[in-house]
Amino acid sequence: MAYKFVDNYRERGARKKLVELLRSRGIEDENVLTAISKVPRHFFFDETFWNQAYKDIAFPIGDGQTISQPYTVAYQSELLHIKNGDKVLEIGTGSGYQTCILMELGANVFTIERQENIYNRTIQVLPGMGYRPTFYCGDGSKGIAAHAPYDKIIVTAGAPLVPEILLKQLKIGGILVIPVGDEKTQKMVTVIRVSETDYEKIVLDTFRFVPLVGDQAW
Repeated sequence: MAYKFVDNYRERGARKKLVELLRSRGIEDENVLTAISKVPRHFFFDETFWNQAYKDIAFPIGDGQTISQPYTVAYQSELLHIKNGDKVLEIGTGSGYQTCILMELGANVFTIERQENIYNRTIQVLPGMGYRPTFYCGDGSKGIAAHAPYDKIIVTAGAPLVPEILLKQLKIGGILVIPVGDEKTQKMVTVIRVSETDYEKIVLDTFRFVPLVGDQAW
């Protein structure tokens, strides 16, 4: 994939239009919308497909994976209520677009990707854009216990259930956002850790994610 880090008035204008579209679709968090306006989504595309970068669609990135639809990224980001300095675990680095949005929101991001080809690509692209999260390659369904507990956890692939192991890596008062369902459609679920043993779960809208594969998932 050929990456050229060029961001001119055309792309910035397209991002502005994308932000207005997301606002019209119900995204209200101005911090999230500002982050969307700052991250050059076309950097995650081969130059041949730059005309697709600011459409509100998912797009293939190889190895059966996609860069998430901007609305989905904004929706999950809004649910996390990121505060500056939050320690955030991201399950499923993928292209790294969601990672960059989290970092623009002020998060300290630990991100894990299962597929080695995608991982190797992303660890080159993000630093070239000026984003340097802590990268891991491995089974994200088990989290990253070494850096737990986390203020927030985001899962960017569809799971059959909420992995217990991820709940245990969440701080008390922390938020986990995860799509849960079958391999075709999922409901977005927010889980708040209320105490050592108690969790509050909120089931929200329907989405379609690639499956979360791993020891604690499919």
